[in-house]
Amino acid sequence: MKKWMISSRAATDVRLLLDTVAFIGATENPAQLSKRAAAALARSENIFEISTISLVEIAIKVAKGKLEFPLRVVREAIADLNLRILPYTAEHAFRLFDLPLHHRDPFDRQIIAQALCEEIAIVTSDEAFRRYQGIRLLW
Repeated sequence: MKKWMISSRAATDVRLLLDTVAFIGATENPAQLSKRAAAALARSENIFEISTISLVEIAIKVAKGKLEFPLRVVREAIADLNLRILPYTAEHAFRLFDLPLHHRDPFDRQIIAQALCEEIAIVTSDEAFRRYQGIRLLW
């Protein structure tokens, strides 16, 4: 497995995008994170981001009663984990046109497209992400 990519900002800055499950896990049960993911979260020089797509996914699942994760908790978790929110852009959406259907979950596909465009690694335990050429994962 490849390690995360160093961004062009500085040699010590490492951007990592938490997928929805990793974000919820880091919030509700940090012990379920892998040792590598937990160690990366502990490094203050890393830059962690959450996609607006994850926020949409959480909101929809909460509204449907499939998830209990109130907005107050989401906001606190973003602050506690010192996450930046990564907006979803047209360029990210355009990447979906060429993205193979290895993963059927539309939220995950959008996060994959976003990570490929941004050239950042995804913190995820989802093995289906590995099927995408050029994707970098941390777990």
